[in-house]
Amino acid sequence: MTWIIDAVRNAGPLPAYLIISVLVFAEDAFFIGFILPGETAAVLGGVLASQHHLQLWLVLVLVIAAAIGGDTVGYQIGRRFGSRILEISLLQKRRAGLDRARDLLARKGGSAVFLGRFTAFFRAVMPALAGLSHMPYRRFLAFNIAGGATWGAAVVLAGYFAGSAYLTAAKTFGPTATIALLAALTAAAAAWYVRKRIKTEPPGGPKQHLRPPRIARHGGNT
Repeated sequence: MTWIIDAVRNAGPLPAYLIISVLVFAEDAFFIGFILPGETAAVLGGVLASQHHLQLWLVLVLVIAAAIGGDTVGYQIGRRFGSRILEISLLQKRRAGLDRARDLLARKGGSAVFLGRFTAFFRAVMPALAGLSHMPYRRFLAFNIAGGATWGAAVVLAGYFAGSAYLTAAKTFGPTATIALLAALTAAAAAWYVRKRIKTEPPGGPKQHLRPPRIARHGGNT
């Protein structure tokens, strides 16, 4: 992750906008959010905007658009390839996380698309799960836009308003470590929000009529 921070921080404005957009897009579209977190890039974009290296409004627009676009591609991949995508070794190694994501999608339906946006693993897999579960695209898109806009604004503005604190902390810990810490704190706050929303779901809530995705299990029947 440190090389990403260094690359964005040391790049000129145009390369920085491009790197931030690509990372946010790719983590949702290609299931790599738990390896290359776009959240860190979005927070960094906010920090750089606070220092007048980037334009805040443009960082917001690019991050939100990349988040919505990445989720849309992930949904279409899930819709097109179905449960075959869950046989990818990268996801097979994270079966427990997949099971939690499937359970959240089965219980919350479209709301899971919104809530999933706020944790790295769910953010990476939830769009594809929604697609292979045959969630209607219009329903998915509504929650995708709401989640992408809320998440994008929250993480970029978190970096922006923490900009003054960043300058102080960077003198002690260094710029790369400070940005990594800020991104980790932002992710922890988002995870807390999701857990709180999941726990406050009333018992016996409305059932969501989604076709549950099947995950092929090696060495046995599914």
